[in-house]
This record gives sequence, C-alpha cells and structure tokens, in this order.
Amino acid sequence: MGPFEYFEPRTVGEATKLLFIHGEKAKIMAGGIDLIPRLRKGEIKAGYVVNIQNIPGLEHIEPNQKGEITFGAMARLRSIEGSETIQNKYPILYEAIHQITSVQTKYMGTAVGNLCVATPASDIATSLFALGARLKISGVKDERAEPIEKFYVDYHLTSLKQGEMVTGVLLPNPPPGTGTAFLNLVRTHADIAKISVAAAIVVQNGICREARLAIGAAAPTVLRAVNAEAFLMGQKVTPEVIHKAAEIAAGETKPITDIRSTAGYRREMAKVLVKRAVEKAVETVKA
Repeated sequence: MGPFEYFEPRTVGEATKLLFIHGEKAKIMAGGIDLIPRLRKGEIKAGYVVNIQNIPGLEHIEPNQKGEITFGAMARLRSIEGSETIQNKYPILYEAIHQITSVQTKYMGTAVGNLCVATPASDIATSLFALGARLKISGVKDERAEPIEKFYVDYHLTSLKQGEMVTGVLLPNPPPGTGTAFLNLVRTHADIAKISVAAAIVVQNGICREARLAIGAAAPTVLRAVNAEAFLMGQKVTPEVIHKAAEIAAGETKPITDIRSTAGYRREMAKVLVKRAVEKAVETVKA
C-alpha cells in the first residue's frame, strides 16, 4: 500500500469539495471492505482517502414524506438486513444481504459502498434494479436523484462526476399486487454469484401489469431484461408465458467466461433462474 493523505470531513459539502479538488486521486472510504484490501494488493492507488464515517445523517433508514424508504451512504448492511420495514416491504433486498455469510462484512460494510464498486456480480445492486431504486448524488454545486440503471456505465464505471458522491438510496413504494423474488447461483455460500436474478412483478386479475427483471453477473453491468419485461406486460401469467419470457431474458445477457463459470453456462442458468424467479414472484403476490 502506497502513502496517501487522509481526511475525515464532517459534512457532505466538505467531502465533495475534497473529491473535486483531488479528482481521480481521491477515494471515498465508508466501511472500507473493498477499498482497504484493494489498496493493500496494489489493485488501485489513492493519493487521498476521504473517510465519510464521521459525517452525521448518513446512517439513516427511514421513510420520506411519500412513505418511500430511504437509507444513507453509511447505513450498514447489518442494519438494513435487520430492518423490519426492509424485510416486510422489500424482501428481495433483505434476501440479497441475508445470504452474505460474513458477519464482519455485514457489520462493517455499507450497501452504498457495495453499489459504488460497480461490479456486475453485486447481488445488492441486482435486487435494487428490480425495485426501481434511485440514488441520491451530491456534488459541490447541486444534488440529483438518478435511477440505478443509469448509474452504471460499464464494468467498474459509474456516472459519478468529479466531486460527486452517493449519499443515499431511495426505494419507491411497491404498487398493489407486487410480488418479488431473488435467486442466485453460487458454488459455496461464501462465493461470488455465478449468476443472480431479481424479479418484481405486478399482477392484477392474473394479468402482468408491470415487470422488472434484473440479472447480475451476466454483462459488464447488472442489466434489466427489458425485452422480457415488455413480453410479460399485459399477458396472463401462465407457465408458457413465463417460460418464453425466461428464454427472451437469457438472450439479452452478455456473459463472459471466467474462473467462476463459462459464458454458455451463465446464459443457460439465467434462463432457469429467471423462470424460477418469476414463478416465485407471482406466488408471493398478495391478493
């Protein structure tokens, strides 16, 4: 690990100013779960480390005026997992965090930190894609809310500009008739997923009125299977329709072959998991 200058700003404004001044040489530290090991291995270099742990107001998990749930950049994974609101209202986010086996990771790590690593294998990002999450981004001059699918530009690349940081995540209220499911395929529980799928389906009178299908570890970023979603819309949710949607979704993937799996296996299992996830999501729809 090379030498770096260390800062502990007390406000978001101070943090974004430091990020703006030092540009690409500055790295944010929240939980440090990803940053510290990568610095030690020399995978990334930092001339400046901006620790945001002492900025007040970033640990919240609470509703806004519309009843939507928001959580801040310092909301720990364990706190989100333990929230009854998250468990009851957004079970796929709970499931994505709950299957993380390392207790230390969940007590130290943050969901926003996980998102900002921008890996396509993030189960948390996959679940938030299906939930239609928006990210609150603060810069030196202004703030904006950005849909999560627009946040990811490419592998390990986000839409953050110089001087910007993600300060929170907003989860919209699920429409009536929503059912959700999260599934992933791993070699062992502690391993990174070969493929992951999150589904959020709105079903009314047996007809699909809305669908969000997210697939992780199948492209340079987590992806929305938009063609499969469009196919489901307005259709009676039958086994045949679900099977066809899964085939379409698998065709939208752009997997690679790496140490964990082959591209062909990932594409085939994307079809299997999308089918199972949609079936499970439909089963969870409350009458």
